[in-house]
Amino acid sequence: MSDKNSIKKVVLAYSGGLDTSIIIPWLKENYNNCEVVAVSGDVGQGTELDGLEEKAKKTGASKLYIEDLTDEFVDDFIVPTLKAGAKYEGYLLGTSFARPVIAKRIVEIALKEGADAICHGCTGKGNDQVRFELTIKAFAPKMKIIAPWREWDLRSRDDEIDYAEAHNVPLKINRETNYSKDKNLWHLSHEGLDLEDPGLEPQYNKAGFLELGVSPEQAPDKAEYVEIGFTQGVPTSIDGKAASTKDIIYKLNILGGKHGIGLFDVVENRLVGMKSRGVYETPGGTILYHAHEVLETITLDKETTHTKETLAIKFAELVYNGLWFTPLREAISAFVDKTQESVTGKVRLKLYKGNIINAGVWSDYSLYSEELASFGESDYDQKESEGFINLYGLPVKVKALLDEQREK
Repeated sequence: MSDKNSIKKVVLAYSGGLDTSIIIPWLKENYNNCEVVAVSGDVGQGTELDGLEEKAKKTGASKLYIEDLTDEFVDDFIVPTLKAGAKYEGYLLGTSFARPVIAKRIVEIALKEGADAICHGCTGKGNDQVRFELTIKAFAPKMKIIAPWREWDLRSRDDEIDYAEAHNVPLKINRETNYSKDKNLWHLSHEGLDLEDPGLEPQYNKAGFLELGVSPEQAPDKAEYVEIGFTQGVPTSIDGKAASTKDIIYKLNILGGKHGIGLFDVVENRLVGMKSRGVYETPGGTILYHAHEVLETITLDKETTHTKETLAIKFAELVYNGLWFTPLREAISAFVDKTQESVTGKVRLKLYKGNIINAGVWSDYSLYSEELASFGESDYDQKESEGFINLYGLPVKVKALLDEQREK
């Protein structure tokens, strides 16, 4: 108990959702009526931030910081991951790389406020507890961390709702529609309720389920084209007009959502060892990943491409597992940046009912030679391939000859 009495001020990672809403009164009850400073990181979750200050103070917080992290989120986290082509089991890491940017700012505010501890609302089953706490350890290794889900007696979201009702904490959810969601400018995730049964199809066509777009069935019957320009792997234009990567993502979210792009239903392997089913909406991100991959097909050589694909798996694991602020992640990013020096050009795509169809790619750094690849006449001497095959296949031939001798 003495340890709890020493906690006078706590900085709370505050989203205004169910978990963090009840944590404010819980902290004051269980940590000697400590001061609670709430911090919300704006990573593009939009209207979720509306009315948050009033709610935080009403439930016991002394103040609320709302920090605009959207530019940092895009430039320092999304873009490096996009350039790496990193996907975790097909998932485009929307929640994963949002956590370190938020946690980093929370540490900065905690140090400025002279806080005794940082608190988060992540469960003991999930990945986010690791992502938050490893970032905190990277920037404030001596800071005490409070994780209520590892302390309190509440065991379910129903228990949380009961606690909220008993403490007059206003909620925007109810028991019947209580999906666990995470939203930012890159994606929206859905977990819980019927999605916990992998045998049930997601209710894509049910009103209110999808928020960033529509199902492919509800998409327009007419296809639409979009052209995306890249400079050294960074998205810099859309339909011929220069734009920031952040604005491109917002525009592609609208366009991709309209055409049912970017729905992903997966049973993934969590860091803590269990499997978890999630449904993700990533319309703009899915288009950008596709366009970037298409541009790399003509601007990167074979060995670089294959090595980069191998490292992309490790990069994705590092991001997913909360290891953003590590030497290995930084080293892979340095390699990726080198590969991106020639990834400049533009890609045209056709969007139609959930599909992304290639419609053209151009680059001044293209390694593709139509003259060499053509089935028509060219300067390529096809006879030279015989010597190549003989040398390339020498180990195969030698083994076969020796096997024949042994059999005799």
